Amino acid sequence: MTDHVSEPADRPRRIGESLDALSRQFGQHGADETARLFSRWTEIVGAALAAHVTPLRLDGTTLVVQVDHPAWATQLRLLGSELLDRVGAVPGIDRPTTLDIRVGA
Repeated sequence: MTDHVSEPADRPRRIGESLDALSRQFGQHGADETARLFSRWTEIVGAALAAHVTPLRLDGTTLVVQVDHPAWATQLRLLGSELLDRVGAVPGIDRPTTLDIRVGA
Protein backbone atom coordinates (compact mmCIF):
# COMPACT_ATOMS: atom_id res chain seq x y z
CA MET A 1 0.00 0.00 0.00
CA THR A 2 1.39 3.40 -0.96
CA ASP A 3 0.75 6.50 1.10
CA HIS A 4 -0.14 9.53 -0.97
CA VAL A 5 1.16 12.74 0.49
CA SER A 6 -0.49 15.80 -0.98
CA GLU A 7 1.24 19.11 -1.19
CA PRO A 8 -0.07 21.90 1.01
CA ALA A 9 -2.83 23.91 -0.66
CA ASP A 10 -1.03 27.13 0.18
CA ARG A 11 2.20 26.22 -1.60
CA PRO A 12 3.40 28.73 -4.20
CA ARG A 13 2.28 27.91 -7.74
CA ARG A 14 3.07 29.34 -11.11
CA ILE A 15 0.24 31.52 -12.45
CA GLY A 16 -0.09 29.33 -15.55
CA GLU A 17 -0.74 26.31 -13.32
CA SER A 18 -3.52 28.12 -11.51
CA LEU A 19 -5.04 29.50 -14.70
CA ASP A 20 -4.98 26.05 -16.31
CA ALA A 21 -6.79 24.61 -13.31
CA LEU A 22 -9.41 27.35 -13.44
CA SER A 23 -9.82 26.94 -17.17
CA ARG A 24 -10.39 23.21 -16.83
CA GLN A 25 -12.86 23.84 -14.01
CA PHE A 26 -14.93 26.10 -16.25
CA GLY A 27 -14.51 23.94 -19.35
CA GLN A 28 -12.42 26.50 -21.19
CA HIS A 29 -9.14 26.18 -23.03
CA GLY A 30 -5.85 26.14 -21.16
CA ALA A 31 -4.14 29.30 -20.04
CA ASP A 32 -1.29 28.88 -22.54
CA GLU A 33 -3.67 28.78 -25.49
CA THR A 34 -5.64 31.78 -24.20
CA ALA A 35 -2.44 33.72 -23.51
CA ARG A 36 -1.23 33.02 -27.07
CA LEU A 37 -4.49 34.31 -28.48
CA PHE A 38 -4.47 37.49 -26.39
CA SER A 39 -0.78 38.24 -26.90
CA ARG A 40 -0.94 37.77 -30.68
CA TRP A 41 -4.39 39.27 -31.29
CA THR A 42 -3.18 42.28 -33.30
CA GLU A 43 -0.94 40.02 -35.41
CA ILE A 44 -3.84 37.60 -36.01
CA VAL A 45 -6.53 40.12 -36.99
CA GLY A 46 -4.53 43.18 -38.04
CA ALA A 47 -4.25 46.58 -36.39
CA ALA A 48 -7.45 48.04 -37.86
CA LEU A 49 -9.64 45.20 -36.60
CA ALA A 50 -7.80 44.90 -33.27
CA ALA A 51 -8.58 48.57 -32.57
CA HIS A 52 -12.30 47.71 -32.50
CA VAL A 53 -12.46 44.01 -31.62
CA THR A 54 -11.23 42.51 -28.35
CA PRO A 55 -11.01 38.78 -27.57
CA LEU A 56 -12.78 37.97 -24.31
CA ARG A 57 -12.25 34.23 -24.00
CA LEU A 58 -12.12 30.84 -25.63
CA ASP A 59 -15.15 28.96 -24.34
CA GLY A 60 -14.86 25.37 -25.51
CA THR A 61 -14.86 25.67 -29.30
CA THR A 62 -16.30 29.19 -29.24
CA LEU A 63 -14.25 32.36 -29.56
CA VAL A 64 -16.02 35.16 -27.69
CA VAL A 65 -15.12 38.68 -28.79
CA GLN A 66 -16.37 42.17 -28.01
CA VAL A 67 -16.75 44.94 -30.59
CA ASP A 68 -17.03 48.63 -29.81
CA HIS A 69 -19.78 49.37 -32.34
CA PRO A 70 -22.58 47.39 -34.04
CA ALA A 71 -21.02 48.09 -37.46
CA TRP A 72 -17.98 46.04 -36.42
CA ALA A 73 -20.28 43.18 -35.39
CA THR A 74 -21.64 43.18 -38.94
CA GLN A 75 -18.11 43.22 -40.36
CA LEU A 76 -17.09 40.29 -38.15
CA ARG A 77 -20.12 38.26 -39.22
CA LEU A 78 -18.90 38.64 -42.79
CA LEU A 79 -15.32 37.73 -41.82
CA GLY A 80 -16.32 35.01 -39.32
CA SER A 81 -14.89 31.92 -40.99
CA GLU A 82 -11.75 33.73 -42.15
CA LEU A 83 -11.16 35.07 -38.63
CA LEU A 84 -11.56 31.60 -37.11
CA ASP A 85 -9.14 30.22 -39.72
CA ARG A 86 -6.57 32.88 -38.78
CA VAL A 87 -6.89 32.03 -35.09
CA GLY A 88 -6.54 28.31 -35.85
CA ALA A 89 -3.42 28.96 -37.93
CA VAL A 90 -1.53 30.13 -34.84
CA PRO A 91 0.65 27.31 -33.51
CA GLY A 92 -0.73 26.03 -30.22
CA ILE A 93 -4.29 27.28 -30.74
CA ASP A 94 -7.03 24.95 -31.93
CA ARG A 95 -9.35 26.50 -34.51
CA PRO A 96 -12.57 27.63 -32.84
CA THR A 97 -15.71 26.50 -34.67
CA THR A 98 -18.01 29.30 -33.50
CA LEU A 99 -17.68 33.05 -33.15
CA ASP A 100 -19.74 34.77 -30.44
CA ILE A 101 -19.82 38.54 -30.96
CA ARG A 102 -20.76 40.89 -28.12
CA VAL A 103 -21.39 44.59 -28.67
CA GLY A 104 -20.12 46.82 -25.86
CA ALA A 105 -18.04 49.83 -24.99
